[in-house]
Amino acid sequence: MTRILLVDDHAVVRQGLKEILGHSMADAVFDDAGSGAEALEKARAGDWGLAILDMSLPDKSGLDVLKELRQVRPKLPVLVLSMHSEKQLAVRALRAGAAGYMTKRTAATDIVAAVRKVLAGGRYVSPALAERLAVDLQAGVEKAPHETLSDREYQVFRLLAMGHTVKEISEKLTVSPQTVSTHRSRILGKMGLRTNADLTQYAIHNGLLE
Repeated sequence: MTRILLVDDHAVVRQGLKEILGHSMADAVFDDAGSGAEALEKARAGDWGLAILDMSLPDKSGLDVLKELRQVRPKLPVLVLSMHSEKQLAVRALRAGAAGYMTKRTAATDIVAAVRKVLAGGRYVSPALAERLAVDLQAGVEKAPHETLSDREYQVFRLLAMGHTVKEISEKLTVSPQTVSTHRSRILGKMGLRTNADLTQYAIHNGLLE
């Protein structure tokens, strides 16, 4: 029996995954969580063979939940299934300990294949992402400005680029407005930009808001 924890804030997605995987994996048993806090609670309460994690949750960022899951259950493989393109978060998720990254555009057959591969102890990335990772490993390849940001700075960067105010970001990330402002100053400095409008233009140009 394989116990799989599905973490997504949309019930229809969780149900769809149960149907897709249950059809191909007769021995699979599922439970689900609609928030980061619920996912961590269930991870602590039971043993799981796999967690499938969305990156957009109502209470915590998916990256933060991933890192906490790795602390709570170090041996638990976590497969990310996200609405965000690979360009946005895949490399960061893999660096944080994810066993694989897929977008929600992935075909059902590929989702099943990815789950089987991760359960067998492997890792799953798309051919396009594998090529990008190979390029990143090449010596002398200069990183894009947004790739120099820490995970938290990258979260703030994307929220600023989407037009959120400092107050809105502080509430979403449960940090003080002063902390957000400090992150904003560091982000602008690292990226060589001056205004929030510059951040938005950069994000659009680099496909980081898809």
